[in-house]
Amino acid sequence: MRIFILLIATIFSYALQAQNCTTPGQTPSTAFPVCGTTTFQQASVPICVTQNLVVPGCSGGGYQDKNPFWYRITCYQTGTLGFLIKPNAANEDYDWQLYDITGKDPNAVFTDPNIVVIANWSGTYGNTGASASGVNSIQCGSDPAANFPTFSTMPTLQVGHTYLLLVSHFTDTQSGYGLSFGGGTAVITDPNIPRLQKAEANCGGDVIRLKISKNIYCNSISTNGSEFYITPTTANATSATGIRCTTNFDTDSIEIQLSTVLNPGNYTLHIKKGTDGNTLLDYCNNAVPETDAIPFILLPKFPTPMDSLVPVTTCAPNELRLIFNRAMACNSIAADGSDFTVNGTYPVAVSSASGVCANGLTKEIRVTLSAPLQRAGIFNLVLKTGSDGNTLINECGEPTPAGSSLPFSVVDTVNADFTYVIAYGCAKDTIRYFHNGANGVNRWSWSLDEGQSSTAQNPTGLYSIFNEKTVQLAVTNGVCKDTSIQKIALENFLKADFSVLADNCPKEMIPFKDLSVGKALTYAWDFGDGATSDSANPHHAYAGPVRETRYIVRLTVTDSFGCQQTIPRPVTIYSSCYIAVPNAFTPNNDGRNDLFKVLNAVKTENFELTVYNRWGQLVFKTNNWKQGWDGKLNGMEQGTAGYVWMLRYTDRDTKKKIEQKGTMVLIR
Repeated sequence: MRIFILLIATIFSYALQAQNCTTPGQTPSTAFPVCGTTTFQQASVPICVTQNLVVPGCSGGGYQDKNPFWYRITCYQTGTLGFLIKPNAANEDYDWQLYDITGKDPNAVFTDPNIVVIANWSGTYGNTGASASGVNSIQCGSDPAANFPTFSTMPTLQVGHTYLLLVSHFTDTQSGYGLSFGGGTAVITDPNIPRLQKAEANCGGDVIRLKISKNIYCNSISTNGSEFYITPTTANATSATGIRCTTNFDTDSIEIQLSTVLNPGNYTLHIKKGTDGNTLLDYCNNAVPETDAIPFILLPKFPTPMDSLVPVTTCAPNELRLIFNRAMACNSIAADGSDFTVNGTYPVAVSSASGVCANGLTKEIRVTLSAPLQRAGIFNLVLKTGSDGNTLINECGEPTPAGSSLPFSVVDTVNADFTYVIAYGCAKDTIRYFHNGANGVNRWSWSLDEGQSSTAQNPTGLYSIFNEKTVQLAVTNGVCKDTSIQKIALENFLKADFSVLADNCPKEMIPFKDLSVGKALTYAWDFGDGATSDSANPHHAYAGPVRETRYIVRLTVTDSFGCQQTIPRPVTIYSSCYIAVPNAFTPNNDGRNDLFKVLNAVKTENFELTVYNRWGQLVFKTNNWKQGWDGKLNGMEQGTAGYVWMLRYTDRDTKKKIEQKGTMVLIR
């Protein structure tokens, strides 16, 4: 009971301490950017947890981003990644998991187990990480005393991919760790230095917006703006703020506040070391060169024209993306889309509009149409006064004139439906396929079954297997695509077949049953004795032969396409169906009476013949009336003597069970 109470108290204590992770670096979206030459010294780890995790190959729950820190790794050269996590306290447990988040939202780590690369959740205390001697599998959670491996094999990183490394402190203390990279062949250090890329002034002339060629650390920006100056020197920088630096470690955009408003004209923004002793630093402490400068122009206040539309390259678009060269006020956009109308080939209605806004400004407005544009046409997006009483207004308060317009065009949607004509043959069928090529289709991809394919508009297929075919066509006009699948039945499969009893009696009508497969068949029977028939299921009686005679019966079937197939099958007619049992036999291999067997047992079912010697020993047994005894027992020839036989069978016609017995003599 004390153990149970202690466990509940421990869980309750952790629940009181643990909370959602909010410290930068403790969530995937705020991960530390990694430089391969840097050792990360995490002095303490705030206690928190956000979500459960899936660990591939490890059953049960309990895996979480517990007391985490996340690290963002970019691969610049394919190779292996080695790293070491060294706890500050030797008796503490650290776990880790590596994800490939290329092209994905960082929070996909909580929902997509397929992006896990490798992990180690061993409960063993001490150092952990990835090394050349590590195990080639994910280590699941374990008791510390189990001493499971804490090092996993080095994963292979792919150039251009982005990864997230989770370091989870399972032990509930705030003691930290060191994280260092080495031993692998992957390059995770960006070889490029940061440069000034673009600068523009706001229309008020008192703020410069700077874009940098790569992300730099937010803490390398002097908040007093001392890294920047402009020429001609008509104003000084008074502050500098990194965009998103309140939630992230790094940024590629900075807003610089000036001491006074600039007059319209040409200027150059320069960089120098600030009061913090550096310019701007990337993850690896590479600095923007002090020689960097970027020109910008402050234009007089005037309305911002509708600059351009992002080219419409999607099929059946229902959204237009309008781009401006200066920031527009988001609150000037009528949400119902009434700032816009579309004129052109056919009527198009606008249902809504919204900006891609930050700080109340946007350079992109997305115009949503009431329905996708599925037919080709040439149109103009026209600006008008919306339901809010204005057109669009830039950040300086200048409205873009009503009537401004931009052209765009869309292509037709396409249809992959196709037709075909079948030419039936006896050995091969030919199918000609047709597509109308409408709506600008310029590429065809056919899958014609039986391993055939084509890129022609109207191909031909040849088929030697007559069954149902699955034919697929994919078409495109360079923008729109469509696929069509049809099942085509080739109905001229032909197979001649019939059934008949192999052994028959003379002068009795024998039924022949047609088993052929084909379309609208006609029949030609040849019974092998000169008689013929054109019935589907004929009966035929053979005259009594002098001795057992084997006839070859042939059935030829002809289908509605004129194709033929013939099948032969033997039928044996016996001279008599009177069952006879010999009273003697001579197994001397002279070809006469060498076996003791029942004669003419054509109409027997459930046949059984047994033979016993004078001592009652079973010397022979068979269920096949055509088989006989050769006078041997266990391979040893039996001498001249009398034997007893017993015969049991069911009459095929009357279904009467019959038993007979008698004696016979083996003569040597």
